[in-house]
This record gives sequence, structure tokens and C-alpha cells, in this order.
Amino acid sequence: MGNLRKGKLYILVAIFIATFMTSVEVTIVSTAMPTIISELHGLELQSWVFAIYLLATAITTPFYGKLSDNIGRKSLFMFGLLLFLIGSFLCGFAPNMVLLITFRVIQGIGAGSVMPLTFTIIADLWDHEQRAKILAMTNTAWAISALLGPLLGGWIVDTLGWHWVFFINVPLGILTILLTAFGYKDVYQGEGFKKLDYSGIITLSLSLISLLLIFQELSANEISWVIEVVYLLIFIISSALFFRIEKKSKDPIIDFKLFGSRFFMVQILLTMLLSGILISFNIYFPIWLQSIYRVPATIAGLALTPSSIMWMVVGFFVGFLMDKFKAKQLYAGLIVLMFLFVFPLVIANNHFPIYAFYVISGIIGVVMGIILTVVTLLIQKSVTEEMVGQASSMVVLARTLGQAMMTGIFGLVFTLGINAELHHFPRVSFESVNKFISSTSSSEISEAIRPSLNQIILGAIHQVFLLATILCIFAFIINLLSPNEEKI
Repeated sequence: MGNLRKGKLYILVAIFIATFMTSVEVTIVSTAMPTIISELHGLELQSWVFAIYLLATAITTPFYGKLSDNIGRKSLFMFGLLLFLIGSFLCGFAPNMVLLITFRVIQGIGAGSVMPLTFTIIADLWDHEQRAKILAMTNTAWAISALLGPLLGGWIVDTLGWHWVFFINVPLGILTILLTAFGYKDVYQGEGFKKLDYSGIITLSLSLISLLLIFQELSANEISWVIEVVYLLIFIISSALFFRIEKKSKDPIIDFKLFGSRFFMVQILLTMLLSGILISFNIYFPIWLQSIYRVPATIAGLALTPSSIMWMVVGFFVGFLMDKFKAKQLYAGLIVLMFLFVFPLVIANNHFPIYAFYVISGIIGVVMGIILTVVTLLIQKSVTEEMVGQASSMVVLARTLGQAMMTGIFGLVFTLGINAELHHFPRVSFESVNKFISSTSSSEISEAIRPSLNQIILGAIHQVFLLATILCIFAFIINLLSPNEEKI
């Protein structure tokens, strides 16, 4: 019994470190990116440093979920961590932007194992009643990474150089692998290794890549609709082939029986919608505060801090809520709460109080922290032991796709909103708006057009949060479609 408890402690620490490593990667690299661009001379490729990592992570997530159900969790988790370390090590030595992007692919493939397998390992080791508390503990890694990422990244770049933004993962990763190797006994062994469905892997990869590229292109300043059509055709053809292949496969990568459950579908759709809504705050709160209130980037970024903190805090109350409410009722109340705090952003003027951004951020953290944790627990509970890995990976994939797709859509809405507002202000150009958003010095902008610029940006942001409000309504309706159930 003592060894079992010690093993659980070791793997819990390993999960915490792995979650922190992969979650802090985005914020810490963002902080280092200006220096990286300066030294590697790759401004035109900088967005791909993030996009390719996201693509690789999203594509590999369902494969890790499927393989973990076949061969167990331990070896696959360690393999993913090892790939992440190799990718990080190579990124630190990258001599140019092209190789940095290439090595980020390796990093992303490794990172694709972390979230789905941590969820799955937690499901293996702790019973349903205990999982909420364990997930709350691991959520603290996300909160800490959100708080420390920019500060840690800035310190590393200033004192050690940008290379160490990647090298720092190596000792942490080695420690995580050792904790897993010596402290974790795989309680689920799986059915054994089976021949991989290579046709399914290729078609699913093409489908996910083309889907994410469709929305990545939408966020570009100048959209090539010819390229969009090509991506769309690839997505349609590869998806059709994937469904056809998987229906005939004896061991499909994604078991479509999962999606035959209305309950499962509602949970996945809610995850995608809510993750997409979350992106509107993560991207446009800092833009709003920097461009209209002219606050420094660091202060603007702190507007997201209450969300991370509250996400962490409410995780410890999920178990209590699960005992008191049905999921459908709990979701409905929380979605209404979110709607009430999102809608004011659609009509807010230039004098909207700054403290309100922090309050709204905290409320969003409460809603997301409860619903997305409960979704994970419910989905794991609703499937057999042999499908926990697949089911967990679908939750992670839904989060990733929701964020990736809505990043592009919100970017398109923001750009269209600016162009629509420019018709009312003929003296202002799109380039002036772009400069005004990115500039931290108000002296660089003519005083004569500043009121117009404020109005243009505010009008475009209103359109973004109008869409977020509509998504809240969709989420509420989708929740109503969920079958009635007993208390969670």
C-alpha cells in the first residue's frame, strides 16, 4: 500500500511538471520571440513558430489516445516526453528560422502526448470521486505557467539568452521521465500492440492539417481565397476517405461508436465552443487595454491573470458541485452567468472601467474551470476502460480545434470590423490602425486622429465579443440537447 501511495505521488509530480512544461511553452516563447526574430532574421515566418507547434500537437493527440488504449500509458507517455525534450534541445541550437520551425514540429509531436495521457493516467489511478481534486491540482500547473511564463521568459532572455527558453525543458523533462520510469506502474496494460492503420493515420492527418490551415489563413491580413478553396477541398476529400477507411478498419484510430452517443457529442461540442470563446478574451483583452487605454503590454497581459487563478481555485470545488447538481443544470447556470458578463463588452464605450476587465476575466475562469473539468470527468466515466484513452484524447482535440478555429474566425471578424469602421473615417488608413494597436507610445500617433482610431478599434472589438455572445447562446442551446441524467 505504501509503495502504491508513493508511486501515485511520483506520477502526480511527473504529471504536474509535464503539464507545466508544455503549457508554459506558449507564453515563454512568446516573450522570447522578438529577440529570436532579431537574431534569426525571420519576421515573415514568426507566426509559424506557434502554428506548427499547434498543428503537430493537434494531429498527434488522437493517435496517442488510441495507442494508449492498445499498449498502455507509461511507455507512450515517456516516449512523448522524450520527443519533446529532443525537440526542445534542437530548438535551442537552431541557426535559422526554418530549422527552428522544423524542430518545433518534433516538440509538438511530443507535446501531443502530454494532456491526453495525463488525463488518462489520472483516470487509471484515481476513482471518479477523487479525480476532480487531482485535476484541480494539475490545473495549478496551468495557472502557474500563465503567471510565471512572461516573467520567466523575460528573465531567461535577458540573463541567459533566448536559447535557454528551450534548454530549460531538458532538466525538467529528464526529471519527469525518471519519476515516471521508477515511480509509476502501468495499471492498464492494454490489449497489446496492433498493426497501425496507416491509411487512417494519413487521411486523418491531412484532414486535421487542412482544417487548421483553413482557419490559420483566415487570420492573415490578406486572405487568399484560392488557397482557402484548395484547403477546403483537401479537407473534404481526406475526411471522406478517413470515414470510409475507418468504417472498414478492424481497429480504427477513432471508434465512431463514441460519437453515436448524444451525451458524448454534447460534451465535445460544448468543449469546442467554450474553448473558442476563451480565445476571444485571451487575444482581445490585451489588444483592448493596450490600444484604447494605452497601458503597457505587461499590465494588459495581467488582465488574463484572474481567469487562470479562478480556474485553479474552482477546481477544488468541482467535487462538491458534482454531488449537488446535474451536469445539465450546472452547465446552464454557468453559461448564463458567462453571457451576462460577456454581453456588456458588446456595448462598452471608451470609459468602460479597467477593473471590469479583471472581474470578467475571473468569471470566465470560474465558468471554464468548472465546465471543462466536469466534461473530462463525465466523458471518462461514460466509456469503458478500453476506451478511456481515446475519449480523453477527443476532449483535448476538441479544445485545440475550438481554439485554433476561433482564432482565425475572430481574426477575420476583427479585420472586417476595422474595414467597416474605416468607411466612416476616410482620413484614417488601415496602416494607421495597425500602428496604433502595436504602438506603446501615443506620441507616435497624430492627436487629430486618435479619437477616430479609438472608435474604429472599439467598433471592431465589439464585433468580436458580439460573436462570443452568440457562441454563448449556441452553447446554451446545445446543452439543452443533452439527455437528462442523474447527478454527476
